[in-house]
Amino acid sequence: MTQIAISEIETVARQALVAHGASDTVATTMADAIAWAEARDNRICGLYYLESYCKQLLTGRVKGQAVPEVSKPRPGIVEVDAKYGFAQPAFAKAFDTGRTAARENGLASILVRHAHTCTALGWFTDAIARAGLIGMGYTNASPIVAPPGGKTRMIGTNPMSFAVPDGDGGVAMMFDQSTTTVALGRITMAKAAGEQIPEGWAVDAEGHPTTDPEAALSGSLCSVGGYKGWGLGLMVEIMAAGLAGGTASRDVRPLKAPEGHPHDLGHCFLLIDPGVRPDFHAMVAGLADAVLQDDGARMPGRGKRLHETVDVPDALWDATCRLAARKD
Repeated sequence: MTQIAISEIETVARQALVAHGASDTVATTMADAIAWAEARDNRICGLYYLESYCKQLLTGRVKGQAVPEVSKPRPGIVEVDAKYGFAQPAFAKAFDTGRTAARENGLASILVRHAHTCTALGWFTDAIARAGLIGMGYTNASPIVAPPGGKTRMIGTNPMSFAVPDGDGGVAMMFDQSTTTVALGRITMAKAAGEQIPEGWAVDAEGHPTTDPEAALSGSLCSVGGYKGWGLGLMVEIMAAGLAGGTASRDVRPLKAPEGHPHDLGHCFLLIDPGVRPDFHAMVAGLADAVLQDDGARMPGRGKRLHETVDVPDALWDATCRLAARKD
């Protein structure tokens, strides 16, 4: 392991993305998203994904020079065509329009379509909350979840995120979670490490519970809370593939495969102005204080110290530096 500063991770990630064909604007935004994830212990959505980004830039599966196109078909609806590029720059280009629409209407949506996977959904809702708005986000992924009692993969891990402003430019509460018991990356990491997984994370190809990560990858992940999580996963599917106009999970090809058709995913974000209730922030603060009366309890995302440096496996950092040093 090597201790690497978050600022250095951001710099080297940006260099790697530019070296593989991303524009300066795209690379800067994506490097920020990678650093954001690493600073919050979200290793799966940080450097772990950089090699995939770079390979897909070279093959054209993601368009590194794409210029997103923003439209506003209705007062409270902002749509942005990512042009098969990354989701983060598309969202960033639409954000000011969406934020203004939310202030004017009380509620607005930013619907990102024709986009690459958004990786850490919390990056988006965190930005919404820091702008003083309640943020909700939904996205889907390649099929890895069968209905409870079934064995045919139907939806993805289908994460959702929710973030609340604190009234002072910060975040009072934020969660970013898959609707499965664990994210798919936890299974792949267990397989790479030669470790078993806990029962309840996944089922094998026949729908039977398994602790073997390889059997899990051939089967399906389990929805969190059984039928309840399955319902939430379907909700996310409808918001992302339906409302945002993305590809249904069952038709999404593996997200990290270097070659193939673009992801063509949809990402749905809701922006709500809490100013309609003058006592909103006092209510949230009171709720947080009530939660904190028990030792060890806290609001999700609240009071979390962001890392300035993180331990990075030597092999991963060496690979990252090689990506950054690529020459045409």
